[in-house]
Amino acid sequence: MSLKTVVISQPYITLTQVLKEEGIIGTGGQAKWFLQENVVFVNHEAEQRRGRKLYPGDILEVLDQTFEIQKQV
Repeated sequence: MSLKTVVISQPYITLTQVLKEEGIIGTGGQAKWFLQENVVFVNHEAEQRRGRKLYPGDILEVLDQTFEIQKQV
């Protein structure tokens, strides 16, 4: 499983925003359904809140993909 990087310029990004930016879901409206049907881990803990704030250093695991949130420098 390769580690992909999500670079953010704000202090945080929501789980829904990451799922949209990475092409996992097409619209924010799909997030609720997606999170009910799929197991998503944030920092190795199951997460179902689509508004969960992800900060630099957080690790997101979804659909056999792993993402690390990083701050834009």
